[in-house]
Amino acid sequence: MPSDPAPASARRAVSSLDHRIEAAAGHDIDTLWAQRDRGLLDEPHARLIDQHRELAQAESGVTFHRTLLHRLSSGEFPVDSALFERINRTVNQMEEAAALRDAAAREVIAHLEPIEAAAGTVSVATGRPISAADQAVLLAIAGGAKLYEHLLTHRLSVTTASGTRIPYAELQRLEGAGLLSRDTSHPVHAGQPVALTAAGRAALAAALRPARTQVPNTAARPGAWPSTPAHRR
Repeated sequence: MPSDPAPASARRAVSSLDHRIEAAAGHDIDTLWAQRDRGLLDEPHARLIDQHRELAQAESGVTFHRTLLHRLSSGEFPVDSALFERINRTVNQMEEAAALRDAAAREVIAHLEPIEAAAGTVSVATGRPISAADQAVLLAIAGGAKLYEHLLTHRLSVTTASGTRIPYAELQRLEGAGLLSRDTSHPVHAGQPVALTAAGRAALAAALRPARTQVPNTAARPGAWPSTPAHRR
């Protein structure tokens, strides 16, 4: 009896975590995979994408065994002891593949949650204030900045008018949060202008605005009636 076919080489498989990764990183999975291959991701994002690749491979294994099980039960093969043996073997292999997939998913989540937490500090939608580090980045870019690609290493980084260098991953995160935009009509080797969006300017202005001083409640004069009478039970 011929041996069962091996799974095809792994390509990106759609997983239940793809949308969370894309939301946190600000790019689709295919772009993130390509950036990982070119060495353009920082260490946390690179580890996340490496774990996502393992998850994609595990998902492919589950899909392969499920497809094989469907084929075995489709009526294509005679119902005999050999078929029962192949079905049992396939079910066991699919169970093992599912366990590997679940373990890979847990690893992805472990690497994803810190990135989600960092991205959440600049969320315009939630109205939460930006962090001091992000405030410094926005201030530097507000004075003028461009994204450049190194001709030899192909690494991307932002250079501000003051000479400050900002990692590409920081640009991705702030761009994904809607605080920055870049003019892609310019090639990166010549420099793509990077600027604050309207939301970015508003977030920076809010961060720089002095906090309002709270006025303490004025104590009631002795003998004065309370402004709101207490409810009697």
